[in-house]
Amino acid sequence: MQTRPRPSRPRLALLVGIGVWPIITTLLYLIRPVSQGWPVWLTTLALTPAMVIIMVWGLLPAIHRYFGKFLMRG
Repeated sequence: MQTRPRPSRPRLALLVGIGVWPIITTLLYLIRPVSQGWPVWLTTLALTPAMVIIMVWGLLPAIHRYFGKFLMRG
């Protein structure tokens, strides 16, 4: 029985980190005028749904599509 190759978690973590930073930065700049004076937890609560949607339907599929070979071990 042949086992399927598994993606490298460190490589995936690297690519996700590179992709998440500009998304979070952009979202923070967009919400900044509205959220001045809010506690950090409330700003985070407001950004979380957008970040999750962008990651699940945008960033992660793009990483697997464009960097799939890089992610695979061995």
